[in-house]
Amino acid sequence: MRKVVSMIAAVLLVASMGTAFAGGQQEADGVKVIRAGHGQPVGTGLHQGFVYFKESVEALSNGAIKVEIYDSGQLGDDRELTEGLQLGNVTMTAVSAANLGTFAKEFYVLDTYFMFRDREHVYNVLDGAAGEAMLTALNAKDIAGLGYWENGFRHLTNSKRAITETADMVGIKIRVPDNPVQIAAWNAVGAGPAPMAWGELFTALQQKALDAQESTLESIQTMKFYEVQPYLTLSGHKYSPYVILMGRAFYEGLDAQEKGWVDAAIDQSIAKQREFAAENEKIALDKIAASGKTEIGELSVESKYEFRTKMATVYEVVKKMSGEQMFDLFIQEVDNN
Repeated sequence: MRKVVSMIAAVLLVASMGTAFAGGQQEADGVKVIRAGHGQPVGTGLHQGFVYFKESVEALSNGAIKVEIYDSGQLGDDRELTEGLQLGNVTMTAVSAANLGTFAKEFYVLDTYFMFRDREHVYNVLDGAAGEAMLTALNAKDIAGLGYWENGFRHLTNSKRAITETADMVGIKIRVPDNPVQIAAWNAVGAGPAPMAWGELFTALQQKALDAQESTLESIQTMKFYEVQPYLTLSGHKYSPYVILMGRAFYEGLDAQEKGWVDAAIDQSIAKQREFAAENEKIALDKIAASGKTEIGELSVESKYEFRTKMATVYEVVKKMSGEQMFDLFIQEVDNN
């Protein structure tokens, strides 16, 4: 009899928890729980952003909101995490903007090359009208876009030669995501773009199946690409931020006070995470340089203009994919900042 009573009590407890955790986001005692997942390891700029947000929102709410962080893809990759927001399995994530075009076409506008001068230029655009338009477009997919964290400029490494002008790219087989715009852009400068999964990249470079790759300095250092790629070119050819996302149902279900805590913590985390990311990038470059395994060069202003001019052939494709209104607003913001 005692076992039967215990089983009934356990069932009732699970049932009550199931109700309280509608979407896995609220405890029985009224404490809101944000289940946050991302795909990067502990110690990266992305993880530091989540930690800072957690500390900030828990302090502001005096513990009324708690954050659970699941790093390193524990809850899935970027696509799975984004879909998890829609299903209510995940409360919060931050994914690369490069992976959001299939959810909101407006994000394809960032598949343009050599658009930004520096970080300040990026932030002016992303924190302005163009960035807000991209975030707003996510509402239709039951996702709340809350802002942008730093992912960094992307740079080139290769095993063939130093890159100083577009002619140096001719014949170089470079890994790209399976993205028609990026494939077209690298074709425009004579390279041979080859779509490949990220997880297969180091081995492909090591075995010389590919000549080159492009990614952030943090990725180049943590993935140890510099050990098998003797040339690093600081090209800054593309910028793809992390986009901070929440399930729309959860975010809009917060009362005014709770939403105020979340918004304030997001704003604080954006400023701080960008500092973390900039410092991480400097550390990564110093480590790459200290290894002595990679020759480091930087594209001149003139060379960047040459690259941009040739890669501008993809603009019409980008305009079609992102929508003319979004594309025109983005170019206007880039030119005016």
